[in-house]
Amino acid sequence: MAQVYFTNFRTTLEENIPAKFSRLLKESGIEKINWEKKFAAIKMHFGEPGNLSYLRPNYAKVLADAIKKQGGLPFLTDCNTLYVGRRKNALEHLGAAQENGFNVLSTGCQILIGDGLKGTDEVLVPLDGPNIKHIHEAKIGAAIIDADIFVSLTHFKGHESTGFGGTLKNIGMGCGSRAGKMEMHYSGKPEVNQDNCVACASCYRNCAHGAISFPHQKAFIDTDKCVGCGRCIGSCNYDAIHPIDGNSNVILNERIAEYSLAVVQNRPHFHASIIQDVSPYCDCHAENDAPIVPNIGMLASFDPVALDQASADLVNKASPLANSILSESQDLYHDHFKNIFPETDWTSCLNHAEAIGLGTRHYELIEI
Repeated sequence: MAQVYFTNFRTTLEENIPAKFSRLLKESGIEKINWEKKFAAIKMHFGEPGNLSYLRPNYAKVLADAIKKQGGLPFLTDCNTLYVGRRKNALEHLGAAQENGFNVLSTGCQILIGDGLKGTDEVLVPLDGPNIKHIHEAKIGAAIIDADIFVSLTHFKGHESTGFGGTLKNIGMGCGSRAGKMEMHYSGKPEVNQDNCVACASCYRNCAHGAISFPHQKAFIDTDKCVGCGRCIGSCNYDAIHPIDGNSNVILNERIAEYSLAVVQNRPHFHASIIQDVSPYCDCHAENDAPIVPNIGMLASFDPVALDQASADLVNKASPLANSILSESQDLYHDHFKNIFPETDWTSCLNHAEAIGLGTRHYELIEI
C-alpha cells in the first residue's frame, strides 16, 4: 500500500499556501532523495495562453526551492504539442510560458523544452516486460531523459479523452516527443494537407525511410514506405502534415501508462498533484470552462499511480459546483469524470499502470 500525503487549502496567519505546500513536500519525504549536484527535471504544464486554470508559477518555485535546498539543480520542462497551438515548437512554447508568468524570477529555476526546437530531440527508451502491450521503444524528450531525477507537478483536472488529466497524463503524454505523442494517439500514418504545403522539403529531409516525394510541387507520403514515426509532423512549420486513424481511449490510456514507465524507470522520482480549479478539459485548451468541484487540496507521493487514484477519489467525493458542466450532467455512473465524458474510462490507465509495475492503486491517505 502506497503512502499519499494530503493537505487542504486552509491557511493560518502563520502559514500561507506556499508554506503549507513546502511542509507537505518535506513530510512526504522529498528530502529522502539524494539531490546533491543532481539535475532534476520538474515536469509541469505551462498552460495554453487563454486558459486561466493552469497551476500558478508559485507552486513550481516552492518545489524548485525545496530541491535547491538539498543541493539539487532543478529545471522546469514540458515537451512540444502535437496539435496546432502556441506550444508546438520551443520558441512559441517558451513565449507562452513567459506570457503565463513562468520565468527565472517567478519559479527560481530555468525552463527547458524537453524535446527541443521542433519536437524532434528525443531518446528511444526501451520497454520490456510480460504485460507491456503497445510500446517497445518510447520516444521521450531528450532533456527529460538526461536528468538524474524526475519530478512531476500536476494540475489535476478533467480530460475529454482520458477521463481526467492527472499525474500519469502529465508524465506519459507530456514527456513524449511530438512523434511520441503521435504514437500514443494514433495507430495510422500521417497524410499531407495539400493546401497548407509550401514544398519547403523539411519533411523530406527528416524522413529516414524515403517515404516523401514532391510529384506536383507538394509533399506526398507513400504509406507503403512510411513507418509512422511522426518526425515529418514535428519538422513541418506549416501544419501541413497530420496523423489519421485515432486510437480508442482505452488504448490511449494504456499507452500513456507505458510511456510513464519509460520516463520514471531506473531513476529516483517524486510527484505532486494540486486539485485546484478543476476544469473539465485539459490545460491544452485555450479556454477553461468553470470548475466542476470546489478546490480540494495538495497531494504528494513517490507512487504516481496511487497519487492519481487518491486524487480521483477526492474529486469524486466532492459535490458538483453549480453552473458547471458537471452540475448539468446526470449522475449515471457515480463517477464525475465519466458523467461528463461517458466514452472515457480513466481506470484503464491506472489498471494497466499497476499491471506493468509502475505503482499501485492501493494507498494510505496521510493528512497533514
